[in-house]
Amino acid sequence: MDLDVFVTAHRAEWDRLDALLGRRRLTGAEADELVALYQRTATHLSLIQSSAPDPQLTGRLSQLVARARSAVTGTRRASWRDVTRFLAHGFPSAVYRSRRWWVPTALISTVIAIILGWWIGTHPDVQASIAAPTELRELTRPGGQYETYYSSHPAASFAAQVWTNNAWAAAQCLILGIFLGLPVLWILFQNMLNLGVGFGLMSSAGRLDTFLGLVLPHGMLELTAVFVAAGTGLRLGWTVIDPGPRTRRTALAEEGRAAIGMAIGLALVLFVSGAIEGFVTPSGLPTWARIGIGILAELAFLLYVFVLGGRAARSGETGDVEAAERSATVPTAA
Repeated sequence: MDLDVFVTAHRAEWDRLDALLGRRRLTGAEADELVALYQRTATHLSLIQSSAPDPQLTGRLSQLVARARSAVTGTRRASWRDVTRFLAHGFPSAVYRSRRWWVPTALISTVIAIILGWWIGTHPDVQASIAAPTELRELTRPGGQYETYYSSHPAASFAAQVWTNNAWAAAQCLILGIFLGLPVLWILFQNMLNLGVGFGLMSSAGRLDTFLGLVLPHGMLELTAVFVAAGTGLRLGWTVIDPGPRTRRTALAEEGRAAIGMAIGLALVLFVSGAIEGFVTPSGLPTWARIGIGILAELAFLLYVFVLGGRAARSGETGDVEAAERSATVPTAA
């Protein structure tokens, strides 16, 4: 595309749109003209971005389109309707649509953690490389650091700290997925290694039941959220490699917006797991009761995703923002 010729052909339309946006009141005919020029200019912007990107011209037209969109649609404020739509449709459907990525991620990661735990628990030389024997005894003895970790701080502050750390880990998986998923694999391995170390050391001390009683109440939901974030991050990385029938820019925009929404939803899920870790795990409840609470929380999340999310996904919900809030794109030829 010859950019100079294109600008010469359409500059008058852009100037006219700019002039209309500068008026306080419009007649009916002028309002119709503004809408038509807004749609036309949005298409022009998309054509320039895809064919002959020019930073200065793109910046001018982007600003013009944003002003026109605001004038046409009006200022929009978030409402309880948006929150309800997100929680009942957007978030669960986005998680459901990513199930082919995060379910295998969960299964493979769990197997790796178990293998690491078995390897550490059955090889004293590996345990010696982790810490000195006295330190290992202090970690694994009754009332040792593995147990007091969950009650060493007030429950509320501990839950807030856990939630912050886990939400950051999930956000990293979602954000770094765009780098072909490689950082996500490293974050996953670090989490599984930490889990495997605890599993192996406590099993070698004959206290695996205690370890599971401490980890399972909050760990099932917490790890599921991390697996969802990691699977979504890997999916985002694969979109860079293979965007499918969409253009790479469109695919990344759609999947990226859905991933941002998932980050918000997963923060809520991790808030629940953090509350369980802060208040239930160190409580005086019997082990079966604490694990039962964890199982109920995990089942509730899975039902939420596969029932509510599955229904929303089948109705066409993708987890993306509403169509009116997406950037304009150029229709592709059939």
